Amino acid sequence: MVTFLPFKGYRPNIRAGETIADRVSPPYDVIGEEELRQLQSKRENVTNLTLSPDADKRYTQARKRLDEMIADGSLKQDEPSYYIYDQTFSDGGKTYTRRGLVGILRTEEYSEGNIIPHEETFSKVKADRLNLLRDMETHLESIFGIFPGLGKELDRKVDDSARLLYRYVDGNGVEHRYSRICDEGLCKEISEKLRDQKMLIADGHHRYETALNYAKENPDSEAKQFVLCTMVSQDDAGLVIWPTHRLIDAGDIGETSAIKKIGKAMTMTEVTEEEMESRLKEHLFGMMFRSGRCFLLDNTSDDGNVMMKLDTYAAQQKILYGVYKSDEGKSKISYDAELESVKKAMAEKKHDAAIVLNAPCLQTIWDLAGQGKRMPKKTTFFFPKIWSGWVFYRME
Repeated sequence: MVTFLPFKGYRPNIRAGETIADRVSPPYDVIGEEELRQLQSKRENVTNLTLSPDADKRYTQARKRLDEMIADGSLKQDEPSYYIYDQTFSDGGKTYTRRGLVGILRTEEYSEGNIIPHEETFSKVKADRLNLLRDMETHLESIFGIFPGLGKELDRKVDDSARLLYRYVDGNGVEHRYSRICDEGLCKEISEKLRDQKMLIADGHHRYETALNYAKENPDSEAKQFVLCTMVSQDDAGLVIWPTHRLIDAGDIGETSAIKKIGKAMTMTEVTEEEMESRLKEHLFGMMFRSGRCFLLDNTSDDGNVMMKLDTYAAQQKILYGVYKSDEGKSKISYDAELESVKKAMAEKKHDAAIVLNAPCLQTIWDLAGQGKRMPKKTTFFFPKIWSGWVFYRME
């Protein structure tokens, strides 16, 4: 069972000369340098709170700014509420709307079996985010979870009750709509419905694990046992998952030698770039090399390891670790969720090789995560990202 509750959120009080675009941003970990400069030119943009550490890597000045925003009315506090976050977007020539239910989730150990992770995490990222929580005492960004759903009847009640707060269309054409549910009876129904459900962490493993560590540091504070969370139903028609392709800078590992070693570990079929892309779904994954050579790859066997059926795991174990020794620091791996961007980088010979992956299957993720399996970092890219700045959870 999960404990998912309404809360007294602090949210932007939009005043004359301002729009909601001045306050919100993509999540901190996907913002480029130029975009960050533009966002932080707006004094009250959320990035001035989440990405403005002091020289000692603490956030005391950001905390001061947050307190000022509350004191001067730049942020206003609601009565206990849930929020609805709708994102309408295009992907592959189709238009989708994904709906998220926003509340606060009680943190607990994964071993309890209610909160289910699916990816490994980076410890350095968690250290910085823990400093942010210690200083701010506020959850400024939401984790993204997937749950079984509320059911049609409760969904209809949510539609009838939700009141629009903000609407914004970003530079990529994604329409964001943020609404509020404050009906006490409906909020109670939603909380009760979720009590017998489990949640898969789709995005935000670092934030969840950081929130759990912070909760452990503050066992006497009930408010600090919770994390801001956006939950999406597993049958939501807008639940789109992109693969995250791997780009390889091989160091002193030559292409001819690498292809020979890969051929001993996996079945390789040489194809044109067009064939690799069109036939990718029939195979585990594809590879592109600096020379322009392209291949489709499959396991010769899974060695009895169920994880070998997952393309990111097989690619990690057999290619990145087995051939390029990235786990030993002999090569550098970077990531890109957009295939056209990968193809352009390879055409410009910016990398030695690229691993091109298929879109992940949500059911496979549920099944493996339910068995306690953790997938390699960046196995999934849920599109679009959940933006930050719509509402904050202050742990008072």
